Amino acid sequence: MPHTDIVGQTTLRIPGNWSHPSELLERLPQGVHLTPEALVLPDGVQVEFTPMPPDDQFAAIFKSCCRRQATSEEMAIVDGYTVNVGLTGPGGSMQAALTMLQAGAAIVRAGGAGVFIDNSGVAHGGQQWLELTEDGSPDAVSFAFVGIVRGRQEVWTMGMQVLGLPDVMMRRADADADDGGSMIELIRYLATTDHPVQDGHLLADEAGGLRFHVSSADSDEFGADSPMHNRFGRLKLTSIKDIAENN
Repeated sequence: MPHTDIVGQTTLRIPGNWSHPSELLERLPQGVHLTPEALVLPDGVQVEFTPMPPDDQFAAIFKSCCRRQATSEEMAIVDGYTVNVGLTGPGGSMQAALTMLQAGAAIVRAGGAGVFIDNSGVAHGGQQWLELTEDGSPDAVSFAFVGIVRGRQEVWTMGMQVLGLPDVMMRRADADADDGGSMIELIRYLATTDHPVQDGHLLADEAGGLRFHVSSADSDEFGADSPMHNRFGRLKLTSIKDIAENN
C-alpha cells in the first residue's frame, strides 16, 4: 500500500504529454516502478499515484506559480499536457520532503514538465526540480516546497508543514527592510536547527544582536482537510526594535 504519515501528506502534480501509459513506464529511472496504485522508489517507499486528465485552468496556474521561469520546452509541454500525474506521499519531516523530491524527480525524468505543490501553491520547471533533488540540502528542500506570500501588511510562509515545521509570519515592513533576506534567513534557520523555535523565544542575527521575538499566531485559514493547512501551527515574529519603541 502507498506510504502514509500520521502528521500529514505531501501532494504533487506533474504534467506531461505521454501518449500512452506505457511511454511513462518505459521512461522511469532504473529501480523505480509503478503498480496500479503507487510509484515505488528504489528504497521500497510507495507514493500514491493518481493520473488526472487535463483541464483548462492548470497550465495558467502552473505558469503563475513558478518560483523561477521554466524553460520554453517545459512550458510547451505544460500548455499541451495530456496527463497530470498526482503523487501523494509522506509529509512532516525533512526526510519525508526528500522522499517526495525524489518521487517527483522520477516522474520528471520520465518526461514530466515540472512539479506543482498543492501544499504551498509553488511550482518549478522540471530541470530546476532535478537540480534541487540532486542538491538535497536543507536550502534546496525548503526552496522546493516553501512559498513566501507578500500581503499588504504582513509576509508569511506556506508549505513549512512538508518539512515538519510551523509557518512563520512578520510585518511587511520588517521583511522589506532587507529585501526579504530576513524571511529567507529564517526559513533556512528553521530547516537546519536542531532546536525548535517556539512561543517566547528570541532570535538573533549572525552578529548576535537580538532581532525578533517569537509568539504563537492564529492558525491559518485552511481547514484540516486542506493540503495547505499547517497542523504544526504558525509563529509570528515581532521586531525587537518595534517592541522597544512601543514600551
